[in-house]
Amino acid sequence: MHRWLRLALLLPLSACRLEPAPLASNDVPLLPWSQQIEERERWLQIRHDGLLDMMRRHGIDMWIVVNEEFHDDPLTEYVASPRPYTGRRDVFVFVDTGDRLRKVAATGYWEESVARFFESPIDPAPAADVLKALWEEHRPEAIGLGTGGARGMTRSLGHDAWTFLSEAMGPEATARFVSAEPLIEEYLATRIPEERPHYERLVTLTEAITRRALSNEVITPGTTTVGDVRRFLYDALWEAGVDTWFQPDLRVQRRGMEGVGSRGFLAVAPEETVIQRGDLVHIDFGISYMGLDSDWQKMAYVLLPGEQEAPAGLQGAVQNTMALQDALMLRASRPGRTAGEAYQAAMAEMESAGITAQIYSHPLGNQGHGLGPSIDFRSVGRGDAEAAGQVLVEGAYISIELNTRTAVPEWDGQEVYIMQEDPAELTAEGWRFFRPRQETLYLIR
Repeated sequence: MHRWLRLALLLPLSACRLEPAPLASNDVPLLPWSQQIEERERWLQIRHDGLLDMMRRHGIDMWIVVNEEFHDDPLTEYVASPRPYTGRRDVFVFVDTGDRLRKVAATGYWEESVARFFESPIDPAPAADVLKALWEEHRPEAIGLGTGGARGMTRSLGHDAWTFLSEAMGPEATARFVSAEPLIEEYLATRIPEERPHYERLVTLTEAITRRALSNEVITPGTTTVGDVRRFLYDALWEAGVDTWFQPDLRVQRRGMEGVGSRGFLAVAPEETVIQRGDLVHIDFGISYMGLDSDWQKMAYVLLPGEQEAPAGLQGAVQNTMALQDALMLRASRPGRTAGEAYQAAMAEMESAGITAQIYSHPLGNQGHGLGPSIDFRSVGRGDAEAAGQVLVEGAYISIELNTRTAVPEWDGQEVYIMQEDPAELTAEGWRFFRPRQETLYLIR
């Protein structure tokens, strides 16, 4: 893994013009893996310190997470040290004893990093024996498990693991098994200040790689394919020593091209699509680093011969999307408001302005499609009062993901999508981007 990533953003202005201004530094410092683990273990202690109050808010007296060899529970790296686990079945138990949070690990092999956070004897007892003893000692009223949730992170306990817990703890304990979904959601949706500088670096790196991809370093009009750009993004991730949580996507719009839809959105372009002069190119890209995910969408225009900038109609379309961002971020959203209230306020402003808009913003943090309030047309459209009623929390991270459709005169009135996505943090004054937003199209010559 690279210790320090050096990303050159030194393309001459004759090659491409970048907005916002290039990064102040070309160095994006990333930690080596050993230091990442040390830092994340510091975060883990902070998370554990807040867990007892969360368990009590959600009526959970005991919370159990089971990790299976070669079938890791996605919760494990956030409730225990973020290291590899190779025991056949490792169990992590949190118990509200009435006066403190008791933490017990029943693992196949002793590991010092686990013992720093859990009761974990150097000669581990069988997990079934540990669970039976904990049940008999504490007899919790509600035993929270990763079952019955609406999202993968909240329903990650497998059938065989559930059966193991039931058989180990007995029928009386089994009758007290409940879904830990509300607890898991709050635990993973809660951001801590110590994460912020690392997340900002992650977003900065995401921006830097995306800018390179949407430039003449990577794209030669008439030659480069969508697949070529996608492969560059994969190789840039490898070069940086980071991962991604989804396949990078590109969309291509051009004058006279019929828009192809996919589940209400502009469809992803096939890899064999050749990027031509006059095209509008869109990238959807994200990075995983230190147990955190980014999500990022930006757009570039490929100049026609003789052009020095994008047509005025395309620039106006960008302004419409910026107006939508401003409505959602600066005026509609505040801590304490619900996701539905923020959505309705922003869309009402767009309707008044005559802008055709779509908002599908989702939480970020430990997952790219994270847990917590989403400001999303889909929950409103299906009448999901529970999702629309979730309250926005100061300090939360979100993907400001949205688009507008604008008829472009230079394209014979053809409607153009301007899709943007930027990670942001909720402050008392609304959402704040981690990096300056894109205010003009990147230009490819």
